[in-house]
Amino acid sequence: MSINEQDFDRIYLDHYKVLHHYAYTMVNDGALAEEMVHQVFLRILEKNESLTIHTSIKAYLYRCVYNECLNYLKHQKVKYAFEAHTINTMDGLTETPSAKMQYLELEQQVKKAINELPEQCRTIFEMSRFEELKYAEIARELNLSVKTVETQMSRALKKLRVSLIDYLPVIWLLLVNIIIKN
Repeated sequence: MSINEQDFDRIYLDHYKVLHHYAYTMVNDGALAEEMVHQVFLRILEKNESLTIHTSIKAYLYRCVYNECLNYLKHQKVKYAFEAHTINTMDGLTETPSAKMQYLELEQQVKKAINELPEQCRTIFEMSRFEELKYAEIARELNLSVKTVETQMSRALKKLRVSLIDYLPVIWLLLVNIIIKN
């Protein structure tokens, strides 16, 4: 299916308001709902040539918005659980001076490894991991293709794995302590 610009604009104008309202009922945040709907339409533009819709466009759009919101909510749930768990666990892990020192050393090495990444690679990594932007958002902001962002993220993760290989025992110790405390 190939949608020309005029048809896309018509579909957008016809469905944006109801899709925004639908997304808002799921995420309870107007700006976030707007972002979810825009993400769906952006994906349609990106997949324009290869897009195949087996239902009505309205049903397809609703399903896409539903999935986008659901993925966001799942991600948030995992993120909040991890943050709460990390805070609780780190309090227990850093009780002994040696554990605290190991944790601080690991934190220093992670920061050092990130700073040693090539500039574009580091920027993309930080936008993805610290600002929690999606690859499409990073690509748009940096005026790059999504494929370039994916490639740079892959390179960043590989370089970080290599740089931090000596700290695997400390990472494992932290993970084991987290598991034992649960």
